[in-house]
Formats: sequence, structure tokens, C-alpha cells
Amino acid sequence: MNGSFLFRLALLVFAVASSLGAADRPNILFIIGDNWKWPTAGILGDPMAKTPAFDRVAKEGVLFTHTFNPVPSCSPTRSCLLTGKAAHQLGARASLNSDFPRDTPVVTDLLREAGYSVGYSGKGWGPGNHQLSGWQENPVGTKHESFADFYAKRDASKPFFFWVGNIDTSTKGGKLPYLDLAKQKLDPSKLTVPPELPDCQAVRDDLMNYYGGVMKLDEEAEAAIGLLEKNGQLDDTVVIYTSDNGWQMPRGLANCYDAGSRVPLAIRWGKHLTPGRKVDAFVNVADLGPTFLELAGLKVPAQMTMVSVKSLLLDSEPSLTRDCVFMERERHANVRHDNQSYPIRAVRTRDFLYIRNLRPDRWPAGDPDVLFLHGRPYGDVDTTQVKDFLLAHQSEPAYAKHVAWIFGKRPAEELYDVRTDPHQLHNIAADPQHAETLNQLRNKVDSWMQQTNDPRLDPNNNDWDKFPYHGRTPKRE
Repeated sequence: MNGSFLFRLALLVFAVASSLGAADRPNILFIIGDNWKWPTAGILGDPMAKTPAFDRVAKEGVLFTHTFNPVPSCSPTRSCLLTGKAAHQLGARASLNSDFPRDTPVVTDLLREAGYSVGYSGKGWGPGNHQLSGWQENPVGTKHESFADFYAKRDASKPFFFWVGNIDTSTKGGKLPYLDLAKQKLDPSKLTVPPELPDCQAVRDDLMNYYGGVMKLDEEAEAAIGLLEKNGQLDDTVVIYTSDNGWQMPRGLANCYDAGSRVPLAIRWGKHLTPGRKVDAFVNVADLGPTFLELAGLKVPAQMTMVSVKSLLLDSEPSLTRDCVFMERERHANVRHDNQSYPIRAVRTRDFLYIRNLRPDRWPAGDPDVLFLHGRPYGDVDTTQVKDFLLAHQSEPAYAKHVAWIFGKRPAEELYDVRTDPHQLHNIAADPQHAETLNQLRNKVDSWMQQTNDPRLDPNNNDWDKFPYHGRTPKRE
């Protein structure tokens, strides 16, 4: 027998044994936006965000107020969610456009082997190349045109897990497909431009298009929820609605600042939950992997280091009592010479954000002489109207601070007081008044790295520079 067969057999035995004697298992509808940041939802206080479906889930269920992604990047966060592990425990999967080795239990496999019908629409795990690791289909499951398509074809005798992978909140390579929709539905004069971005028409168009994408995301969620309600299954289904990482604007995606790492999360489960509750505990998006298993009556494998939030949902004695959340990143895209990573380890508490840039000699936004995808430098900042505007005006004093915040190099340590600096623009790491806080957060990151066997404990470790990148190869000037 080969190792792969034995591993799959062990998963099957585990799943069957875990499900024996379980109570009626709920359906699970998982709605995950692509690049949708906190607090872009009506119930979170954003007057420009029209999100009736998310607001309903929160009002009829539980709203989480401190949810952060493990990595501010698409496929690494999805890897963490599917495996229940920290990114640095997953080798190449800590980076964008990796493969997906079958060397650890995967949540969707366990659900399927325990009797769930599993499927997805839109964006599953990715971007990356799962076929290289022997997957016949995406690690999330079988792809369907929509939730309605899956629902009509499913085996009604089985509970289901379905992943709605909406991508309407992505920037579409700088195009503005939802700008007209937003202008029809929203008042542009009420738009607030965050201070890290210049207030100009290019930015305002990007932001309006983003809000239009949020409306489209919520419309898909509303349709899926409505289908369940029409068929009398809504209250028997756990609806989990969140995002993989923050928005795709500059200083968002691929950054551990709140704009790139803090996301909305609401969960509804009929009469099982007290409606209208708010949970202020820190939650990691990767915690949802073990949560899916516990909701299905399965045991969480010992290999999974993330923690289920089920106890927080049920308002029971919580098993999750964090006072912070840890984040990290490795290589986002292949935008530096020699395929170099830009490694970060970070911790977010209620009052502070501490970021450790492990290679501060490198460009966090990508090298200025590497042209990525659309022929633009600084490739870890995705193409938007505002990026093009700043590149065109980067030598003008009026935009010097924005260019530095978005494209410039960063020191080895950053510390921000999020109470007075919610956009994390003023680094106080060198301020003697905050020396004690800085030391405490340093120690937190050190302890986390040690407890999770982070390869970056070795300061000379550059493994992520060597892992293959399976996306498009950039041009070098």
C-alpha cells in the first residue's frame, strides 16, 4: 500500500468514527467574499454599504467584531482555512500561487467522508495549481455554476456544505464594472476617502466601484439565503458570511494593516443562536475550518492548530479566549528579483498593531523595476485607478506621503496605536513612551513563532524564496 492510500484510509476511518452517534447535522452555507474589508457593511456603520443579506445574518444570528485573516492574501488564507493551520506550517501554501500537497487533513475531505455533499461556486482555493499535487478537482470540492445549481442536483438525503466564492469585490485588473451601478444606487458626495489614499477622482471612482461590488456580493448571498428560506431549510442551515482578506486598494491586500487584514463576519443558525448578539473576541478566519467540523459533529484533528468558534456562537463557556490575533505573510506575488518573499509576522490587540518586517531591505510593494501583470512596477499593489494615478504623480510633493505609505520601504518594526491612529499611518515603534508595549508585543510574536515551530525562527531561513510560483512570470526592466 502506498502512503497516499493509507493517508486517505486514515481520514475515512477518522470521519466515520467521529460522526457516529452525532445529532442531526446541519447544512453549512459558507459565503466568502474576495477582498472585502471591515467595516464595509450597513450594520457595521458604513452608510455607503448596502448589505441587507449580511445585515440580516448579523441581526438574526451573531456578529463578530474582531475578525482577522491569517494572511492578507487569497490562496494562503484559503489554505489555512481548509487545513486549520497557521500559514508558516504549510510550506509553499503560505504564499500565493502555490500547489496544494495532500499531506494534512483537509476540512472539505473530512466533511465529504462523513456523509456531506460538498461543492462550491465562483472562487474556491486559489489562485494556485492544485493539479500538481494530484487533486482531480479544487480542494474545496466540485465546482457548480451557482448554489441554486448545486441545490437542485444534490442528494437531498445528505446534509450539505456549500462554499459561495464571490469575487465581485475584487478590482478586476483596474476595470470599473460596477461604477455605474454604484452611481445609480449611492450618493458619491457622501463617500469618505481614507487618509492613506489621495482624494482625487481616480480614487473616488475606485471606491464607488468597490461599493458596487459589495452590493453584487450581497445580492448573491441574498439569493442563496432566499433559496434556503423558500425550501424551508434556512433554520437548519448554518450560514457563515465573511471575507478572505481586506480590500484590494493600495495598502490593503498583501498588508497586515487593518485595511488588508480585518474582515466582516456574521453567522446565523436559526433557533440555535440568540439573535442580535455581538462577540468581541478575536477570531481568525482560519478558525472557521475547525468550526465547520465541530458543527458537523466531527472531532477536530490534532494536526489543526486553529480553534473552533462554536462555543462563542452558542454563548456557552468559550474555549476561545484570545486577547489578540496573529497574522503573517510571505511571498504574495513574484514581484521581486530572484522570486523573493517579503516576510512579515504581526500581532493585533485591541489597542495596538505590531508588525515585524523580517527583510526590511526589500520593497514591501514589490521591486520598482519588476513589471507585473499589467506592465506596472510595485506588483504587490494590484492595478487600480489610484495606483496608476500615484505612479503618474509620484514625483509631486503633494502626493509624497501617499507614495511613501504605499510603495516605500519600511523599518524592521512598526507599532501603531489603533485607538488614535485607526488607519495605522504613524509608526510609534521608536517612541520611548511606548517602549514597554513594544517589548510586550515583541515577546508575543516570539512566543507564537516558537509555539507553532515557525521556520522563520532561523533568521537565515529563506525557504519561501525557493518555492515555485505558478502564476504569470513578470517582466524585468
